[in-house]
Amino acid sequence: MRSGRLIAALTFVALLAAPARAEIFPDHPVRLIIPFAPGGSIDTLGRILTDKLSTLWGQSVFIENRAGAGGTVGSSVAAQAAPDGYTIVFGGQFMAANVTIAPSANFDPVKSFAPVILVATGQDALMVPADSAFHSVKDVVDYAKAHPGELTYASLGIGSSGQLASTLFSEVTGITLQHVPYNSFSQAVTDVSAGRISVWLTTLGGSIGHIQAGKLRALAVSGPARATQLPDVPTFDELGVAYGNDTSWYALFAPAGTPREIISKINADTNKILADADMKERATKLGFRLVGGSPEQLGAHLRSEIDKWAKVAKAAGLESK
Repeated sequence: MRSGRLIAALTFVALLAAPARAEIFPDHPVRLIIPFAPGGSIDTLGRILTDKLSTLWGQSVFIENRAGAGGTVGSSVAAQAAPDGYTIVFGGQFMAANVTIAPSANFDPVKSFAPVILVATGQDALMVPADSAFHSVKDVVDYAKAHPGELTYASLGIGSSGQLASTLFSEVTGITLQHVPYNSFSQAVTDVSAGRISVWLTTLGGSIGHIQAGKLRALAVSGPARATQLPDVPTFDELGVAYGNDTSWYALFAPAGTPREIISKINADTNKILADADMKERATKLGFRLVGGSPEQLGAHLRSEIDKWAKVAKAAGLESK
């Protein structure tokens, strides 16, 4: 009987302590793993978000870039971290696509992670080198149809936003492009700017500065409206290209088993940041569309994206054999 009363007492204390953990979280630095090298869209947005979280929490939120295998390396590290809220990962569409394209033995995006919040989507842009002979999407499509497989495109690897966006673009326009994967954003933008790569379809977040500096020329952007930073660049919809809306998205995930109250705390505080006027202004200038919402909404979005990219990958012959 004495042992039974002791177990009951300990259980009661644990239940009382659970909300307290959320109230004091975080009481030491938090690690945000970004599964790509510094410099790209996901890294740019991640640094803005961590600055805001650090200020709100009064604790350092530091970024750890773990690049490799189209986001798989960093995601694997995050999946194996302690489920205490002190390691979170900035995931995205690559997690949904890799289930079909390059599944990892170390994690499953649904089973290995607890969804926290969908932070933003990234407006895509089709770009070419500044001195390219292509001045419109039609120029690119016409040339690609006349010279199948001759034009190259850059991406940050299998399952990355660049590969997925380019695959989708190829499908809806009926062209064939040659994939050239890179290990880092800086390497990719250097080769595209120098004309060693024909076209680049990626998010504006990491590339808008290169467009404004005259190193790249944007031909079209995704979504229902033009980019505020590029008012003269038409949307794919305006050009009659059925590309759809933004393909890139950015979300916070925690290792599976992270206490619900900690998930709720991070979610609520991030939603607060996304409503901040300065955050909105900075994100919009970089081509991001802030989203927010509940963990459940992110979970549903992830499952929907897995289905979406499975269809795209299978149609393009990208699925894992």
